[in-house]
Amino acid sequence: MKRSIQTALLALLVTGMLGSCKKKLEDAYQNPNAPVRVPVETLLPQMISSMAANFLGIGPINDARYASMYIQYFGSYTVSATLNTSTQFERMGGTTGASDVAGSIWRSHYYDLGQNCVKMMEWAEEEKKWDYVGVGKAMFAWSWLQLTDYHGEVILKDAFRTDLLTFRFDTEEEVYAHVRKTAFEALDYLNRTGDGVSQQNLAKGDAFFYNGDVNKWKKFVYAVLARSYNHLSNKSIYKPDSVIYYCDRALATADDDAMVKFQATPGLSADNNFYGPLRNNLGSGYAVRQSAYITNLMKGTNPVFSGVFDPRIWYMLRPSISGEFNGITLNGGIGSIPATANRPEGFWGQRHDSLVPPANDLRARYIFRNASPMPVLTACEVQFMKAEAALRKGDRTTALAAYRKGIELSFDMLQTYFSTNVPTDRLLTTAVRESFLANPQVVPTAANLTLSHIMLQKYIALYGYGALETWVDMRRYHYTDRDGSGNQVYRDFVVPSETSVPAIWPDNNGKLAYRVRYRYNSEYVWNIEELKRIGADALDWHTKEVWFSKP
Repeated sequence: MKRSIQTALLALLVTGMLGSCKKKLEDAYQNPNAPVRVPVETLLPQMISSMAANFLGIGPINDARYASMYIQYFGSYTVSATLNTSTQFERMGGTTGASDVAGSIWRSHYYDLGQNCVKMMEWAEEEKKWDYVGVGKAMFAWSWLQLTDYHGEVILKDAFRTDLLTFRFDTEEEVYAHVRKTAFEALDYLNRTGDGVSQQNLAKGDAFFYNGDVNKWKKFVYAVLARSYNHLSNKSIYKPDSVIYYCDRALATADDDAMVKFQATPGLSADNNFYGPLRNNLGSGYAVRQSAYITNLMKGTNPVFSGVFDPRIWYMLRPSISGEFNGITLNGGIGSIPATANRPEGFWGQRHDSLVPPANDLRARYIFRNASPMPVLTACEVQFMKAEAALRKGDRTTALAAYRKGIELSFDMLQTYFSTNVPTDRLLTTAVRESFLANPQVVPTAANLTLSHIMLQKYIALYGYGALETWVDMRRYHYTDRDGSGNQVYRDFVVPSETSVPAIWPDNNGKLAYRVRYRYNSEYVWNIEELKRIGADALDWHTKEVWFSKP
């Protein structure tokens, strides 16, 4: 008995010594894999950055470059006989091989938001900072919707589980339900006051988006809800009244526009716009120019706006040496504009034959400047959603008013944020805007308003920054669907085919692109069996039609 007690005491003593030693070791050498708690205010800025593109270039605007080829916002500067990445997407091709091209949205959602957002919300809830919880849920609602619209089926129920090595995919319909649930939860938290809620404190993390303005965050959430209803226009469950309801509560002025802002520190890539010359993401490594389709819409050679020269063109597009506005035709490269004097400048104002970014952005305009904010969701988009829903409902009066307001707000956004480096004699004014809106070719009577008017003006208004949402729209209309008048909604939009030169991408089997392959260096390396289960190992997976565009 005595020996047992002595043994027990010795064991306790040794355990205590070891415990004390372990504590000192842990204090001196913290486990890098252990959770580290940081102030929630320090987590939010990087997550907001990833809503455009972060310091690594990861974010939706990175992938928007490729979607911009599908919808013909951009055209490849060169067309290579070896079928380079740019022409691959112009030909409706998808990502192939061991490549992460077009995989930024996947990484941005699951990694850059991911556990960062989960932890921010968890810690903010413990600290009763309800506004931070609400902002986290608002960002997740937006990101989940974008993710499923871009990829189709995605990992929802197993997302962010640290106890799993492989993850099951869920349906797009389930993700849409989760988007709305998350959005309503966001509104609940954003409506709370007291405790740790503080505009001043929220602004510490939100300095480069809404500067802590909870009311604008709520409008942002309502806009996400409006999108989630508007995207289902082909389905029997489509509810135009729900679209209109949420639009009426969403972003209403240019001041409400959701934009990621940049300090534009000279020489520091992370502080500058992804599309600016410093980061060179549209130049030599990914050489693109404006397309013929957007250019023809704005200079008046598209039949819907025939003969109408859009004054916004001086903000959004680039002229040539001759002063004309031209764009690259589908798969035509810069050589599709034979006269060199008629070839457009680069987005940063460099000559038509230069892929080299300038040392500064003194000639760059619009979203292509180092310091330009990058729009994420805008009031003009909200009005075009409302106009489309009202027209589908048969309320032509409401549709026309929202359509006109959408164009007004597009002008307002350009005047408010993007007048830098626009020639003085081309600056937009109220008089210029009103003259444009008075043209019946632009704003017809309610009886003559068509889906083409609405969708093409929305296409113009979202040029560059809204490529991902425009791709949603084009897929809803299957690129070449016709409206009640028998005309193609996206008039004169031509898609590559098996007989075109060059032909549609060979892996497509004659079909158009409807989704983007998942990020290679996660799913195709670690989760391949699950991809096989849903068919994502097929070469033509990117042509499988997404749920939202089906009846």
